[in-house]
Amino acid sequence: MLGSIQARIELGPYNPQFHTLHFFREQHGRFLPAHMRNGGWNSWLRLSGKDAPEVRLLEHYRRLPDRKLHKKYLEFCWTLPFYGSAFFQGQIEQPVRGLTSLITHQDIPVLVGINAQGVYVINNVLCTLLVGLRYEELSWDFAKPSQEDNPDCLPCLFLQFRVVENGTHVSKILQIFSKQAVMMDALITGFVEDLKQKLASTGVDNSTQIFENNGDTNECMLTLGPSSRKDSAHNNLINKLRKLTLATFDEEGRCIGQMGSWSFSY
Repeated sequence: MLGSIQARIELGPYNPQFHTLHFFREQHGRFLPAHMRNGGWNSWLRLSGKDAPEVRLLEHYRRLPDRKLHKKYLEFCWTLPFYGSAFFQGQIEQPVRGLTSLITHQDIPVLVGINAQGVYVINNVLCTLLVGLRYEELSWDFAKPSQEDNPDCLPCLFLQFRVVENGTHVSKILQIFSKQAVMMDALITGFVEDLKQKLASTGVDNSTQIFENNGDTNECMLTLGPSSRKDSAHNNLINKLRKLTLATFDEEGRCIGQMGSWSFSY
């Protein structure tokens, strides 16, 4: 639906002689996300079927009314938790599951969206939200590359957050590799400082609201406080932790699970 609204805004009214199925197949890169463009072998079987992405795009576009298109577009975007974010390019390690994936696995390209409410990590290929965290729910840290002369050794942003795993409260840390990590760190710091000032000016007791830059990830500080916004729409986000390479710590700060290239000194 969103792609058809975008097409209507860019192309104007539907013209049956020009806006054909063939036209939208040629222009699919403009209006369809990557995961709908890069079909597998079965996409050939349904290329002309009514469920093909281009067919649905054309049908929605053809039936769209002339009024309130921009508003409909924005109304959809307003529902996204990462609306208004600045986006940064990065990559995360792909979990290794079995010998085959150990040999063939590659890092997953991600977009890191940062807005006034929180930080969101999005799979840039599948266009799916991997994890979304409010500032009240996370700690973060920036780390320079261990080998600054090595172009393959990237700066990192670490995101730490609490989850309940098998009935036990644990802390997870996600490592994001990115040349833009220092900018992410600066933007998060700015938003957190603004949030602190707003809480202070309203007289709200923020003793349970912890906004912390760890300063040293090796200390494994468990500084996450409970959320005060239980009814927030963010609580509806599904954090797909099984698709992430994470380090896990217990409430005493002991590492109880490591994945990928994680290494710690104590």
